Amino acid sequence: MVADKGKQYDLIYADPPWHFNVRSKKGTGRSAEKHYQTQSIAFLKGMNIGALCKQDCTLLMWATFPCLEQALELGKAWGFTFKTVAFTWVKTNKNNDRIFVGMGYYTRANAEIVLLFTKGKPLKRIAKNIPQVLLAPRGQHSEKPEEIRKRIVRLFGDVARVELFARQTSSVGNRNIFDGWDVFGNEVDNSIIIPE
Repeated sequence: MVADKGKQYDLIYADPPWHFNVRSKKGTGRSAEKHYQTQSIAFLKGMNIGALCKQDCTLLMWATFPCLEQALELGKAWGFTFKTVAFTWVKTNKNNDRIFVGMGYYTRANAEIVLLFTKGKPLKRIAKNIPQVLLAPRGQHSEKPEEIRKRIVRLFGDVARVELFARQTSSVGNRNIFDGWDVFGNEVDNSIIIPE
């Protein structure tokens, strides 16, 4: 696949590789760093994401609750204005429909959110029946439900879109889960280059 250097997008879907400070050596063994390379907030803010944006652009960004403040800062640093929480993924167990019970320093974490930011005019909403909450099973570490990509397309239509920090394999069975999306990440074949 040849990476595109100059394409701009109506929609950016991002799952930043947040660096999370843990309190113990035991916590380090369970952290994201064990599964993939994380980045500091300074590095993420320094990325030239503005070069990927059309004048009117929507950013949908995954955030965990401990990194919520960083996510809001990052959206602003990339030139976007926070609007709302687009999606809340309540994780279920892989083998049954019961709510997954994760780790946490205070309460046991079992949900992640997708924040919605805009730059310029908001994208036109194509469908008005897209639910915010998704109950779906956990996959591999940091793997996000494919249903969120589908809901994004139903919500905004077939616009120019890119997924940043993609970490999943691009095919499930014989189908490409990134069909219609450009991608950038250290575990996928990049279809774009982010300018310096």
